[in-house]
Amino acid sequence: MSLTLLRYRGREIQSADATFIQGLITENPGWSRRRLSAELCRAWHWVQPNGALRDMVCRSLLLQLHRQGLIELPAKRFSPPNNVVARPAPAPSQPREARPRQCGLSELGPLEIRPVRRTAHEALFGQLMEAHHYLGYTQPVGEHLKYLVFAGADPIAALAWSSAPRHLAARDRFIGWPAEVRRRHLHLIAYNTRFLILPGVQVPHLASHLLGRMARRISADWQALYAHPIHLLETFIDPARFRGICYRAANWVCLGLTTGRGHNARTRQRDQPRKELWVYPLSADFRAHLHPAAA
Repeated sequence: MSLTLLRYRGREIQSADATFIQGLITENPGWSRRRLSAELCRAWHWVQPNGALRDMVCRSLLLQLHRQGLIELPAKRFSPPNNVVARPAPAPSQPREARPRQCGLSELGPLEIRPVRRTAHEALFGQLMEAHHYLGYTQPVGEHLKYLVFAGADPIAALAWSSAPRHLAARDRFIGWPAEVRRRHLHLIAYNTRFLILPGVQVPHLASHLLGRMARRISADWQALYAHPIHLLETFIDPARFRGICYRAANWVCLGLTTGRGHNARTRQRDQPRKELWVYPLSADFRAHLHPAAA
């Protein structure tokens, strides 16, 4: 009888799975850990919605099994740097700065919201965030998109979106999904990690206007890159700094305060400021997409 050893990213790992993995290692002594991860993904058909192998998730699982003594991984061949930890801060923004804008929204002229991930403007995005956002710049992990907003040739705003935190009690109650459904459908939520209006740009209603335009396009942009849509947007607001006026004006809904424990908390002790959780459904039937069994 196969026993459940652990549950990892929505997948139950049985004792038979550990035996299968150890068999792969024993039968293929020349495989690196990277090769082992890729072959295991193929054997399990463990892929992302866009068809790419869930390689990094699989490698983390293998390491966890190894540390628990359930398998014996081949020796590590090299240790690449952690790009999130070791990545240097973007270089300071170079000479061109957006000229001050103090006008009505209509006076800005046409605004272009430009996806900049994997483009020549991605470095500029990082520079502006590092220079002007109070949280600085952090390289996202997982699925993510970055946008710059241009008025003519001038960048005037920047927004970043990434994969949603795994567990938020207020959001999960709002959707009404149990843990198993959440694990399967969490990728259908996008998290607004950064929103920056550049200093000197003082245009009433600009922020809510941009949030509205983002809501109309982000699902299609996500579909194009990751082969799945988005049905709900979410963000955190620090009430000690902001009042969430632009989100409220764009019809986002505040679900209350977070616990202050952070998404990787190992205890119930609060060690971070409590923030407001705001969400924006992208359709009236968003729950039917996030929790199909309840529809």
